[in-house]
Amino acid sequence: MNITEVLRNLALIGGDWVLYLLLLSSVLSLAVVIYKAVFFYRNRVGWDDFLEMLTAFMNKDDIDAAVEYVRRVSTPSARVLFAGFQSIDKGPEAVEEILIGKRISEKFKMESMLVILGTLGNNAPFVGLFGTVLGIIKAFHDLAVAQSPNPSVVMAGVSEALVATAVGLLVAIPAVIAYNYFQRRVKEFVTQMEAASKILLVYLKSEKETGPHGRV
Repeated sequence: MNITEVLRNLALIGGDWVLYLLLLSSVLSLAVVIYKAVFFYRNRVGWDDFLEMLTAFMNKDDIDAAVEYVRRVSTPSARVLFAGFQSIDKGPEAVEEILIGKRISEKFKMESMLVILGTLGNNAPFVGLFGTVLGIIKAFHDLAVAQSPNPSVVMAGVSEALVATAVGLLVAIPAVIAYNYFQRRVKEFVTQMEAASKILLVYLKSEKETGPHGRV
């Protein structure tokens, strides 16, 4: 038995197992979507209100109130600021490095598991197409070995095989939509973290130049 016959025999198993793989992928995709949706929902914040409260405390040099405020807010920007406030005595340069490290950590958490949605969105249609090809191979083989060949048998087999392509698209389209949406949310949070970091660094550098609490 040569390699062609071996591969043909494997192909004749059909594409039913591909459908099970796609269904499993759809469950995985849904689980990731729910997990990330809950994550971003819990970390949402009214950015304008958050910024207003933060700048109000800092303009009054009430750092203790600012620290307590960001400690109570569940959002990446607040966690970045809290890490910076905890190291405020080390100077602006050290705080800047800590803020950068914390932003990277927060971004990593936000992007975790999104690769699953990206992978499924890009590859599910090809998996479905693979299942369709296997189904068509099996349908034509069944027609070839049938004692009374009937084109309708092939058409029925091809119709069933095309289901795999449809299921592949059904898995891929929601995954791509969710992936793009979550990536946009990540970019929003990253922008907010960078803005919050700039505000803290400007405050610390002005304190260093003019003296404690902005007084010479």
